[in-house]
Amino acid sequence: IEGEEEIGSPNLPPALETHAELFQSDVCLISDSNILAPDRPSLVYGLRGLVYAEIEVRGPGADLHSGRYGGGVHNPLQALCEIIAKLHDERGRVTVPGFYEPIRKLSDAERAEMVALNYSDAEFLAETGAPAVWGEEGYTTLERIGARATLEVHGIRGGFTGEGGKTVIPAKALAKVSMRLAPNQRGREVAERFVAHVQALAPKTVRVKVNVLQTCDPVLTDRDHPAVAAASEAYAASFGRPPAFMLDGVSILVVEAFQKLFGLPVVVMGFGLPDDRFASHKEKFYLPNF
Repeated sequence: IEGEEEIGSPNLPPALETHAELFQSDVCLISDSNILAPDRPSLVYGLRGLVYAEIEVRGPGADLHSGRYGGGVHNPLQALCEIIAKLHDERGRVTVPGFYEPIRKLSDAERAEMVALNYSDAEFLAETGAPAVWGEEGYTTLERIGARATLEVHGIRGGFTGEGGKTVIPAKALAKVSMRLAPNQRGREVAERFVAHVQALAPKTVRVKVNVLQTCDPVLTDRDHPAVAAASEAYAASFGRPPAFMLDGVSILVVEAFQKLFGLPVVVMGFGLPDDRFASHKEKFYLPNF
């Protein structure tokens, strides 16, 4: 049981390296993924990697009154929003130079498998509550969320956000940003490219610093491994139908760690449902699956 996942598992890789003899085995089984529906099992053979970073923008030496100083200094919150707005182009693509070059291309068979899942945009919108789908042009929604790389902004902090009014120009603004990485991308390389890109976008009127908090490489499992076949048979016996094979957009650091450190085949065989709201409010787990 590993309790640090939500803070990047800083002690996990050192613990695995220090106690490597305790973790020698034939296969690693991870139950931390979704199936398609209560009667539609699925096996995950690929997970995206992750780069998590903070962008810090500093302007004046202290918060300033906008009436006295507005128009003379570049507001760090505005400068931060300008940088963030330039991280995607009008086609929904991430603008970090070289970002997409290493990405493994989906085979025709994999794309056909995704089509065969019959997962519509209408289902996706019902699941998310979003008014419309959005993302990189040229790919279906399933391809975008499972096999393509992304960049998201998770939060922006700075200035005054309390009740009432306060006309302050903040001295500092901060944004939390992450990138989900597709197979063949490497976390450290993407992090370096991201830092250089943000610095290139930074105007001379503010000071910008990027702190990389976490990196994790994407992983792929050999679909022909005997452990994967055993998992498929177990799903079929339990659910009465064979599982679909899927690429999952989430990142699970322990999977990368076991593959990288020990060369173990990893079977990602979960039982969650798409509407379980994991990592959100009112998270649940379907009792019959338990």
